[in-house]
Amino acid sequence: MIGLSLKIFLAVLLGTGAGYFFLPDTFSSSIGVIIDIGLMLLLFFVGMDIGKQKDVFGKIKKMGLRILLVPFAVIIGSVVGSMIAGMLLKMPLNESGAIGAGLGWYTLSSTMLLADGYIELSALAFLSNVFREVIGLITIPLIAKYIGKLESVSAAGATAMDTSLPVISSSTDPHTTIIAFITGVICTTTVPIILPIILKF
Repeated sequence: MIGLSLKIFLAVLLGTGAGYFFLPDTFSSSIGVIIDIGLMLLLFFVGMDIGKQKDVFGKIKKMGLRILLVPFAVIIGSVVGSMIAGMLLKMPLNESGAIGAGLGWYTLSSTMLLADGYIELSALAFLSNVFREVIGLITIPLIAKYIGKLESVSAAGATAMDTSLPVISSSTDPHTTIIAFITGVICTTTVPIILPIILKF
């Protein structure tokens, strides 16, 4: 698992270096399409791995509504944790909570804050949630191995349904992978609802 974290870190590092030093400007417009294709392929193979485990869906069904405890814990932990960090930084609780309410979805959270006129907060939300995704990708294998499989889902937040899902899948099991996907969907759906509510307090 440590090897996987190292590979992810090196991939991010090499990608950053390649983009900064070698990538021609004409290629930049195609990066989004390439990322989408690569992500779809990764998710396809994750789906195949889940499909091979015939008893997984039965186990998920037995869990019932208890499966919602994971995304709710992720949402509460993200918002409360960012509020505590905001207190240490002497930020207004609503603003620090709004950053945490992005749940890793940096494009939407920063855009929503910018639309409300919070320019500096928008930039901070963007950076915080980008860092969450990158740190999550690197630490998910370590968390899964040394702390717990379900706990590794919390590091991903909203990205548990897409960019972080292949890492969660390779670091845990099909059962946790399905929970991660459901958690990501709920977190993603929740961001545009709770962010403006928290910001208004």
